[in-house]
Amino acid sequence: MKILVDIQHPAHFHFFKNFIKAMENKNNQIKITAKEKEITLTLLDYFGFDYDRTGKTRSNLFTKALGMVEIDLKLLKVVKNFKPEILLGIHNESVAQVGFVTNRPSVIFTDTEIVGLGDLVTFPFATVICTPTCFRKNLGRKHIRYNGYHELAYLHPRYFTPDLEVLEMLNLSKNDSIIILRFISWRAAHDIGLRGIKRGQEVNFIRSLERYGQVFITSEGKLGRELEKYRLNIPPHKIHSLLYYASLYIGEGGTMAAEAAILGTPAIHIESTSNGVATGELTGNFRELRDKYGLLYFYPDQNQALEKAIEILENDRSKREWQKKRKKLLKDKIDVTAWIVDFIERYPESFYEYKEKNS
Repeated sequence: MKILVDIQHPAHFHFFKNFIKAMENKNNQIKITAKEKEITLTLLDYFGFDYDRTGKTRSNLFTKALGMVEIDLKLLKVVKNFKPEILLGIHNESVAQVGFVTNRPSVIFTDTEIVGLGDLVTFPFATVICTPTCFRKNLGRKHIRYNGYHELAYLHPRYFTPDLEVLEMLNLSKNDSIIILRFISWRAAHDIGLRGIKRGQEVNFIRSLERYGQVFITSEGKLGRELEKYRLNIPPHKIHSLLYYASLYIGEGGTMAAEAAILGTPAIHIESTSNGVATGELTGNFRELRDKYGLLYFYPDQNQALEKAIEILENDRSKREWQKKRKKLLKDKIDVTAWIVDFIERYPESFYEYKEKNS
C-alpha cells in the first residue's frame, strides 16, 4: 500500500512515527510531507525520516490562508507524483482538501473540539474522521471512535521507555523535584481568542514554584531576560523522558499537559476562553483525564492553577499516587498505534465493520 502522511506539528510526528515504522516493516510505501513548525523538522531529521517540505507556520489569519493554499499546491504535486492510495493527517485541512480534489480517501485524526474555523475547512472534505471515544462532538457518518488518546500512539509502554540520561544531562537525579513550565506562542489558528498565563507576571509565578523544586521553561517563542535562565536546554527527543521524571507539569501547552498526565506526572493546564471559561471544560480528553483518572487539572487563570500546584507539590505522595492512576488508565485504554495500523491496513472494510457494529 502507498500511504501519504502529512505532519504539521511536532506532536503529529510523535503520533505517526511508530505507525510509519510498523507499516514500512510490512513493506508498505510511506511518503512523509511536513510543515516547518517549531522542532518538527529537527525531530524528523534526528530519527532519520525522509520527507518533503510543504511550508511553514504563518502568524496571522491572512498569511495563514495564503500558507494553506501554498501547502495544498505542494501536497497536490506530491500526490500526483507519488499516487498514494490513502492520505493521513491530524486535523489537517490540506490532506482533506487534496484527497477530495484527487478522489483519494483521507483519514483525519483529531482530539480537539474547539478548533472553530479549522473544522469548516477540514471535515467537509475528509473521508473519515477518527477521534477518541471521549470526544464530545458527534461528527456524523464519517466519525470513528477508538478507546484511547492521541498520546498513547507514542507514550504507550510498548513504545516508550524513559531515559535516565536526560537527568544526567541536567545534573539531576530521580530524587530531585523537577517542575516543567510551558509557554506557547498563541499564534495557531485554534488559539485565537484564548489566553493563559498573564505576561509580565511570569517571574513571580516561577518564584512561587521554585520553593518546591527546580523550574525549567519550555517555550515556543522568545523569553525575556529574567526568564531565559530557566529555559530547558535538552535535545527535543528527550522531553518525554523529563516529563516522566518530573514532579509537576504546569503551563499553557495542552498537548504537553496530556502527555505529562498519561506519563503519570501531575499536570495542570492554564487556558481560558475570552469569557473566562477553562478550555479543558470544552474538551473530552481533558475532562476524562480529570474526572475519571484524576491525572490532569485545568484552570482559567494562573492563581487557581498555582494554588493546586502548591497543594500537589506539598504532598510527598503525589508522584506515587499519579503512577497508580496511570496504571489504571493503561489498563483501560488500547495501543493506539496498533489500532491505526489495523484500521489503515483493512480500510475500507475496517470502516464498514465499525459502522455496522455501532449502527
